[in-house]
Amino acid sequence: MLYQDTVESEVLVHRPWFVASIFGVVFAIFLMFNLVGTTFGELMRPVIGDPSQSGVYGRFAIAFVIAVMFCVNVVLIGFAPLKAQIGIVWVELLLLFLAFFKAFNLSMPFIWENLPYLITQGVVTTIYVSAVSLICASIIAIIAAIAKLSSNGFAYAIASFYTSFFRGLPLLIQIYLIYLGLPQLGIVINAVPSGILALSLCVGAYMTEIFRAGIQSIDRGQWEASRSIGFGFGLTMRRIILPQALPVIIPPMGNTFISMLKDSSLVSVLGVWELTFLARTIGQPTFHHMEMLITAAMIYWIMSACLEVAQSRLERHYARSQVR
Repeated sequence: MLYQDTVESEVLVHRPWFVASIFGVVFAIFLMFNLVGTTFGELMRPVIGDPSQSGVYGRFAIAFVIAVMFCVNVVLIGFAPLKAQIGIVWVELLLLFLAFFKAFNLSMPFIWENLPYLITQGVVTTIYVSAVSLICASIIAIIAAIAKLSSNGFAYAIASFYTSFFRGLPLLIQIYLIYLGLPQLGIVINAVPSGILALSLCVGAYMTEIFRAGIQSIDRGQWEASRSIGFGFGLTMRRIILPQALPVIIPPMGNTFISMLKDSSLVSVLGVWELTFLARTIGQPTFHHMEMLITAAMIYWIMSACLEVAQSRLERHYARSQVR
């Protein structure tokens, strides 16, 4: 719900029809999977007997118990306050993910041994590539957005061709074209600058539309008023238009940066020592692929979560004038 309802009503998860619907869906989903050979099947041994001999009855009993546990959990969480509900669900999902990863029999000593190097080399390189690419992409996007909003046909044509071309090609192909194609013209660029250039051009094309939409969201009267009191183009954009457009621009721009952070893993094909490249390289000689890939995935998740927190704070900061 977009805004908190001031009318007291029954909690949805406490309505019998909703609980029955959830039970039916969860029961049907888990009935499709044969879980008798899992740890949960062993826990159900007093009820179903030998899991390997339980057959259809074992699958039915396991699916039924899981559905009942899920529904009871949902109903009980419904009695807690909102923040407590969020915290409980997060903890439960995290425990489920940890249990899932434990099934891989990961070598924790190998992970702890290589984790510092993944952070000091891989994470630092990933953040560096992403941050520089974001700055360059933002500059490109502002220029291209202004060009698309101008009445100059030449500028509009270049900006529209740029956004169409770089949004139409996969990022991986753009990386190869820049790294392998430019040397054919006598322009040799190293791996890291090539990756940054490819990310900047690709993400800048998407951010162009974000800036364009944000600028267009400001009423035309704001522009006319600033011009009438003698403000030039640059001063109008810096003092009048962009500050008002930021609340519109920040949410999609934050999402784009988070996406760029993960897309930076594609520059590993150039041999850049970022997080994905190191995870694959370290795990390959000893066949600890899963340990390193899961560790890299967790690091990406933590970095994305930090960016989400920063994005939410920026949104609240620039939306203060709109709070009623």
